Amino acid sequence: MLSPVILTVVISALAFATPREIAFSRLLPAAPALAAAMWPVVPTILLGAFCLLVMIGLSLVYTDLGTPYTAAAIVAVTLAAAYTSRLRLQREETLFQIRLVADAAQQVLLRPLPRRVQDVEIESLYLAAQEQARIGGDFYEVADTPYGVRLLIGDVRGKGLSAVGAAAAVINCFRENAYDQPDLKGIIHRLETSMGRYSVAILDPDQPEHFATALIAEIPNGGGQVRILNCGHPPPLLMRSGEIRVLEPTAPSPPLNLSSLLGDEYNVDTVALASGDQMLLYTDGVTETRDRSGTFFPLPEWMRQLGRPAPRELLDRLHRDLLHYSGGRLDDDIAAVAVRCGHPGAPRGSA
Repeated sequence: MLSPVILTVVISALAFATPREIAFSRLLPAAPALAAAMWPVVPTILLGAFCLLVMIGLSLVYTDLGTPYTAAAIVAVTLAAAYTSRLRLQREETLFQIRLVADAAQQVLLRPLPRRVQDVEIESLYLAAQEQARIGGDFYEVADTPYGVRLLIGDVRGKGLSAVGAAAAVINCFRENAYDQPDLKGIIHRLETSMGRYSVAILDPDQPEHFATALIAEIPNGGGQVRILNCGHPPPLLMRSGEIRVLEPTAPSPPLNLSSLLGDEYNVDTVALASGDQMLLYTDGVTETRDRSGTFFPLPEWMRQLGRPAPRELLDRLHRDLLHYSGGRLDDDIAAVAVRCGHPGAPRGSA
């Protein structure tokens, strides 16, 4: 923010300290031009006025500097800089309002998950591939239902507003049906129908078909096991006593809105889930993160080196290590949910 002042001081000092033939004073219009990129209108004008005074002072020392021409340049550049500064501030205000709307939409689409539901600890992570992005096609949700704790995570094909709309359709459908459908297959059928209706209603010439990978996990009341229905989604990881198990589905289930092509046979797997066990649900942006050599992020091997971190610590370390592994630049959106069942000593109830 002080660079225009520093530039003015440097040019002024050089103009007074060097022979007049060099004429550093001709660079004075650069100072208000630089100020337009970071200062409001009034300080920009004041800096231009100061540069004009400096030029007048130089003309008292050196009488043949071409002062009228340089002074006219300072005035012209200052007026242009003031106008540019005003336009920049208006655009920054517009961008700020747009980001407020995007943040509100993010809170509706990916509202903060409860940190505890019954005896299950829950933590979530969302990283946008682009720093300016606020929402995308990755999604997650949790519901405390009469049948147990139900979790959803998924990834819509594509990016942009159409992907956000498809993700919203799936999440809203899950929020309604997770409480009413007695089994996971019923929920998936409803999600399939919702995704199909959205794809028909939204005509996008660049993406005529919408589909999404999704995974639903259900931890029944009382724990002891977890039921998983995986529709083409990356398999979750189960951490038990420091050992890592990849929960691959025993039979494939089609992604949402592809049942007409791949069939509508859905498979539910049941896995034992003891007290203290931890699961990591994630989207493919995690495992498809690459380093400079193009090697994918080794998620199972990475988890084996962690020990037994709490869910929040697990996701914080995942966030940090993914950014480090990719050199600070992500190629895809990332969503992850860490859950731990029946942590000893934890209070019961939702929070």
